[in-house]
Amino acid sequence: MIKELSKTYSPKEIEEKWYKIWEEKGYFNAQHNDEKPGYSIVIPPPNVTGILHMGHMLDNAIQDTIIRYKRMSGFDTLWVPGTDHAGIATQNKVERMLKDEGTSKEEIGREEFLKRTWEWKEKHGGLITKQLRRLGVSLDWSRERFTMDEGLSKAVKEVFIKLYNDGLIYRGEYIVNWCPHDKTALADDEVNHVEKNGKIWEIKYRIKDSDEFVVIATTRPETMLGDTGVAVNPKDERYSHLVGKTVILPLMNREIPVVADEYVDMEFGTGVVKMTPSHDPNDFEVAKRTGLAFLNIFTEDAKVNENGGKYCGLDRFEARKAVLKDLEEQGLLVSVKDHKNAVGHCYRCDSVIEPRVSTQWFVKMQPLAERALEVVKNGQVKITPQRWEKVYYNWLENIRDWTISRQIWWGHRIPAYYAEDGTVFVARDIEEAKAQARKKFGKDVDLREETDVLDTWFSSALWPFSTMGWPEKTKDLEKFFPTDTLVTGADILFFWVARMIMMSLYIMDEIPFNYVYLHGLIRDEIGRKMSKSLGNSPDPLNLIDKYGADAIRYSFLYNTSQGQDIHFSEKLMEMGSTFANKIWNVSKFVLSNLEDFNTETSVTDLEFKLEDTWILSKLQSAAAKINEYMNGYELDNAAKAVYEFFRGEFCDWYVEIAKTRVYGGEGTDKVTAQWVLRHVLDSGLKMLHPFMPFITEEIWQKLDFDEETVMLSDFPKEDKLLINKEAEKEFDYLKEVITAVRNIRGEANVSPSKKIEVIFKTSSESEKKILTDNPKILDKLANIEKYGFAPDVEIPELVGFRLVETTEIYVPLADLIDKEKEIAKLEKDIEKTQKELDKVLGKLSNGAFLGKAPQAVIEKENAIKEELETKIAKFRESINLYK
Repeated sequence: MIKELSKTYSPKEIEEKWYKIWEEKGYFNAQHNDEKPGYSIVIPPPNVTGILHMGHMLDNAIQDTIIRYKRMSGFDTLWVPGTDHAGIATQNKVERMLKDEGTSKEEIGREEFLKRTWEWKEKHGGLITKQLRRLGVSLDWSRERFTMDEGLSKAVKEVFIKLYNDGLIYRGEYIVNWCPHDKTALADDEVNHVEKNGKIWEIKYRIKDSDEFVVIATTRPETMLGDTGVAVNPKDERYSHLVGKTVILPLMNREIPVVADEYVDMEFGTGVVKMTPSHDPNDFEVAKRTGLAFLNIFTEDAKVNENGGKYCGLDRFEARKAVLKDLEEQGLLVSVKDHKNAVGHCYRCDSVIEPRVSTQWFVKMQPLAERALEVVKNGQVKITPQRWEKVYYNWLENIRDWTISRQIWWGHRIPAYYAEDGTVFVARDIEEAKAQARKKFGKDVDLREETDVLDTWFSSALWPFSTMGWPEKTKDLEKFFPTDTLVTGADILFFWVARMIMMSLYIMDEIPFNYVYLHGLIRDEIGRKMSKSLGNSPDPLNLIDKYGADAIRYSFLYNTSQGQDIHFSEKLMEMGSTFANKIWNVSKFVLSNLEDFNTETSVTDLEFKLEDTWILSKLQSAAAKINEYMNGYELDNAAKAVYEFFRGEFCDWYVEIAKTRVYGGEGTDKVTAQWVLRHVLDSGLKMLHPFMPFITEEIWQKLDFDEETVMLSDFPKEDKLLINKEAEKEFDYLKEVITAVRNIRGEANVSPSKKIEVIFKTSSESEKKILTDNPKILDKLANIEKYGFAPDVEIPELVGFRLVETTEIYVPLADLIDKEKEIAKLEKDIEKTQKELDKVLGKLSNGAFLGKAPQAVIEKENAIKEELETKIAKFRESINLYK
């Protein structure tokens, strides 16, 4: 039985109700239905420390729209949820909590610290998954994973051991990116390089037993405390006589050698370079080639250690000031120049990175990268937008080994054990390691467990197959791996996407996904990244409370072109909210006029009019377009197509015409209109469902169909038999005529409620017949009281005019307007608009404004200028009409 909708649309009420029902009934869960093909997506796991932000909203709205569409298109779908343990971020949270309690991780010890971290995770770690439910995401919560759950931890160990046994993991002393705040190594791609205004200092180093000096240039004078040499280019004739000699290191009075190496750029600075091998990656390589010593001068938190002499204990930046002061006092500081350089910052805490030699674990990346390059180049994995493929190639072709060890406690502990002599045993547990040691040494020996943990991205790299049960052979792996689509931000193309491709090819001998959809960032109106510090990042949950999840999802999807950034403003949300209200109100009208409709009515009992045939044909065209866009992952175009059909063709045209047939109508004409209204509303809601799940479910349930839920119904497909191009052409002509008459009204300021007369002039009999056959539609939608055809009717002097196809349209205006009054009003409008335009022109001619304003602001002002100029031109056109 068809039911009515409540009077007002209340998103919060229906969203809370339906999500609970969906989840309880297991509608989101993969079914392992052998009759249906599988389709799968894995969620980019949000950090367990995280809360919902705008990027999550966009990312998950895209994924949910895809998975809902595929579910309705006959696929057995699996969308795997889960969270990432976020090693550094989570450890920082717990360390801050301990500090508030007056203790520290060192005081309570590793075991107790990990216990407290698990407690924190259990208490606070599920917040983001609860928040995601507010967005309506149809994740299979029965398969939720965590990167440190038992199964994934087992997978991590197995992959580490295989890589190690295959010679792809090694341990060695190398220079790494060191975060002094988090006291851990970072991989190259975890360092954000920020260009800053700095200085370059030139310092004199004296040649031993000589009055001669060499002048070196440096951007980090404090590191000279760790210099173990000076380098020149072997081709540089200026300094060839110095190679093999020694210089006296200022302030430290150590003798250090002069070496020759082609790394030195003869054109940069003075052509002489200080060598600090323990704190500069290039110097590290030169030292390996030339035999220079390695001397570490910094502690883990970037304070000068005992190797720094009298500067011991100073923070690195305090040491810089002290070193420069002493150099100046001793007459060794030659010059100071402004210099721009890229400074590395930790991607987690934004601390300035300090290169540092330390013993770490590494993965050899080149052998893994070769296949990962191949599968993108040959099209097995498609990356969109395509421009990101070049970035992907560049990174993999120039890849460096991955530093995977982290000096923190929260994470997957590296499965390695050490004998007293330093021999390493990589094993699943201590017993297996002891067995290896017994085999090597012929006796039982004491073993010490590795204290480092793995980089968080190591476990994330296994996500597509580890979440489905690997290393066990599972039904999920058999049906749903490789996954179909990966949706994520382009900012983690290297961190995550490339590594997943490498690891899947290495472990599974298969690609992890076929299609990578890289979306852009959400920025504010003037193009800035959203951040708490700028105060330009709204709380997503507040937005959901205000507008409803459906409105936000739809607004994002409508405005998200593949790979393009979104410039967010609440006006975008208002667009989605207005559309949701329109859907509700139109559906309320349809449902209220179906009370006496027999849902068993057969299509053979109906008599279709032009508008019925037109809307049914347009429905097929819309279905074809939307399916094409969705299968091509053009979600914005799909959202626009469903909007154009539902909001434009159905609501604005068909429903308005149908009112003349259902209000007080009777017989077959009324029943036909009712059947079409119900059928098109059903199909329209299904096409909207992937974008706006809550409102479509609430309305669809009232239509009294057999299926349990709209999300498990069939997505509309094109039926070519119902396409009637002739009916579309005829009705589209009628629409253009009505639009032309409405435009004449608008320009002449004639109220839409005022009845008017229209004169048509046409040589086309078919056009004349369409107009003659549809007086009710013309009256309902253009308020045309009567109309005639020239030359039977004389055309007066003062008219509004339009041409549609071959039909000339005349609207007599003499009795509808006060010419003088209208001209005066338009002149006032011109005066007011000109003042606004003058302000904008003033800004755009102001050199100071153009020099300081961001490009996005200038573009916005130019757009306003064009809009105001167009308005003035239209006002002048209207004045000419009255003269």
